[in-house]
Amino acid sequence: MSLEDENASTEWHPIRQFLHYPGYNFALIVLNQPIIDEDLFRDLWGIADIRVAADGGANRIYDLTQRYLSTGQPATSSANNYTNLDAIIGDLDSLSDEAKTFFTAKSTVIYDPDQYSTDFTKAVRLVRQRLPGGHIVCMGGLGGRVDQGLSQLHHLYLFQKSPTYADGKMFFLSSESLSFLLKAGKHRIHVREPNARVGTFARVSGDPFAKYVGIIPVKEPSIITTKGLEWDVRNWATEFGGQMSTSNHVLPETKVVEVETSSDVIFTIALKS
Repeated sequence: MSLEDENASTEWHPIRQFLHYPGYNFALIVLNQPIIDEDLFRDLWGIADIRVAADGGANRIYDLTQRYLSTGQPATSSANNYTNLDAIIGDLDSLSDEAKTFFTAKSTVIYDPDQYSTDFTKAVRLVRQRLPGGHIVCMGGLGGRVDQGLSQLHHLYLFQKSPTYADGKMFFLSSESLSFLLKAGKHRIHVREPNARVGTFARVSGDPFAKYVGIIPVKEPSIITTKGLEWDVRNWATEFGGQMSTSNHVLPETKVVEVETSSDVIFTIALKS
């Protein structure tokens, strides 16, 4: 590795990702958690290249379709009433009969009985077959049961082994926050894009994030240096059972948060309500 490579930063443009800028294509995986922010979900559903439900995630989409269809409003496209789901995959133990019947004629239902992998794992494998190297946005998964939430964070590490994100970046998105994995090295996270082209998006804007930030060393201890936060640190040791940077604040003037980390860490930032 050259000195130039060692000094290079990974650039993160989540706002461009969610505003469908050219080159920021992604697959949407829907997990089995309530969809609280339908505006946010609709924004992403309409621009995703591939839409996959992990088992009971299809129930959540089905609930939205029924709510929409009950209004009697005509849909200008299948994306407007969430019927263009590409696939449902899993052991299907959580998939309701109603959702299965509704989507069977509209999408591919894949029964995978492997009990040594989660439904989320199966969904990621399917997406990577259909969209090699593409980014993945996951809706749901960090609310509800603690063990399930920790499992989803585990998957961020599991599916991003490459130090250069060669298989694509993964994002966990909820109505409250965005979370993703920073590999060991330097990162520049663009948290404000005042000149972003918003168009018809209902929820995503050029300034969608609230001030709260966390940098969490889930797998192992790390040494971090930050810039652009209210409480910046330099060569700061962080680990579970020791010091941790949670509830930090993005400064009002900050457009780019810089993080250097010796080990992989989770970066999470709150969304504006």
